Amino acid sequence: MTKGMVCAPQPEAVEAGVLALSKGGNAVDAAIACALVQTVVDPQMCGIAGFGSMQLFGPEDQKGHLFIDFHGRAPLAATETMWAEEIVRETEDGFGFILKRHVNDIGYRSITTPGTLMAFGEALQRYGTLSLKEVLEPAIEYCEKGFVVRPRVSGYWNLVESAGRLAHSERLRRDPATRKIYLKSDGSLFEPGERLINKDMGQTYRRIANEGIDSFYTGKLAKEIDADMKANGALLAYADLASYQTEHQTPLWGEYRGYRIATNRLPGGGTMVLEMLNILEHFDLRELGHNTPGYIATVAEAMKIATVDKDERMGDPRFVEVPMDELLSADYAHMQSDKIKRGEKTHVPRYLHGADNKNTTHVCTVDEHGACVSMTHSLGNPSGVVTEGLGFMYNGCMNVFDPRPGRVDSIAPGKSRFTAMSPTMVFKAEKPYLLIGAPGGTFITMGVLQGILNVIDFDMDAQHAVSAPRFCVTSDVIDLTNRIPHYVEAELNTLGYPTRRSHFSFGFAGVHAIRITDRGWDGGADPGLDGMALATP
Repeated sequence: MTKGMVCAPQPEAVEAGVLALSKGGNAVDAAIACALVQTVVDPQMCGIAGFGSMQLFGPEDQKGHLFIDFHGRAPLAATETMWAEEIVRETEDGFGFILKRHVNDIGYRSITTPGTLMAFGEALQRYGTLSLKEVLEPAIEYCEKGFVVRPRVSGYWNLVESAGRLAHSERLRRDPATRKIYLKSDGSLFEPGERLINKDMGQTYRRIANEGIDSFYTGKLAKEIDADMKANGALLAYADLASYQTEHQTPLWGEYRGYRIATNRLPGGGTMVLEMLNILEHFDLRELGHNTPGYIATVAEAMKIATVDKDERMGDPRFVEVPMDELLSADYAHMQSDKIKRGEKTHVPRYLHGADNKNTTHVCTVDEHGACVSMTHSLGNPSGVVTEGLGFMYNGCMNVFDPRPGRVDSIAPGKSRFTAMSPTMVFKAEKPYLLIGAPGGTFITMGVLQGILNVIDFDMDAQHAVSAPRFCVTSDVIDLTNRIPHYVEAELNTLGYPTRRSHFSFGFAGVHAIRITDRGWDGGADPGLDGMALATP
């Protein structure tokens, strides 16, 4: 047995990770076993036809420290102007566009080239000690014996989006192969406490265990996927799958109050996290007081500055030139902090306003040998498409590309769009101290930021850090969870800040974390989701 801890939003997935450790696996084995179960028991938050970003750290004798970035890529058939005349509005938080007939949001043309399964295989090959078959076993069991629908899963299925976004149930009803899995015989959705069985997905996972991951990209599975895509007018084709490659990168490093911060590179959201920390280091946040009006206003301005920079200057560095040296420089942070101190309010432009959608999940793991993983993976807005007989749903990430030509996130063949995913590790004296990440669309960076501030500036343990009331700013409005007092909101309004109160007590990303101290590990699972942190017995 290997001692360790796993933290994620799904208890079944956490348990699978801990069982991988109990079989002698390491933190990477645990992370992949956990993630594969996530694809079964939270099948619209993530999947093997999804995308993500994974940070892996091992002591020097365990092959070092790297990111495997597996972002979805626009298929080769995509063009910059294909949807330029279809725009209805941009979402208020910048998480995508609503187009006429929802052509980018649901169906075969919404699918980008997926990287999740390839990344899982590469992580196991480089760092793992268990076989692909072994880590797939728990996921297969949940496919074949079924999983009990949790409140958060049911809540997602029944959510009706505002301002023109499709009701989520449409992603389960429109495609015949999807309906067969997710609707009961009377045409209704499964309810909390009911058991959903997906034998087609289980059979696909058995094929992957026997045929290998290459089957999905160049083998028999790839050919079946290609045939379905061709028959339904998809952008995705065999050539996209066969040419897909993940990116192995060194972490993007920063510093905050003497701690070293390791996060992901663009098109991931780590640059935003470091930019905000650089700005906020110029303020005594502890003196301001946690979640006081002054604190919220200060952090909100840093959030707005980073959001504007993301919208206008950050994208896939293979396609756009990003001024990284400037954005992360001490001079730039000093200039932006001075603006905040002068009382200047940053404006966040939006091209019309609409709804947002955030379908993602996260996992953190650590083991007794010092290996650590922080990984965020997703389907974006799930496409609603399932190939008959294969059981898994494809991502729908084309909806987040900017359909306007000439922008940093405009569509281009092979391009990845910006994602706020930012699986992060904080180092203290050259050793991992905090593993953190979150699902939540453009709210991810804001949740990760507040989790880091809560640990470093306010000495919170992991559970308190992810449970503390959060706020979020991705436009000119400060969004507040319902546990932030009304009197604090009133003073923010007096300071000239428009606010919007959520009816949820927990919200704005689902932050998960593990803190590593001299006394051991403490984990924190966001109380707004269904998950937990669990250590080996």
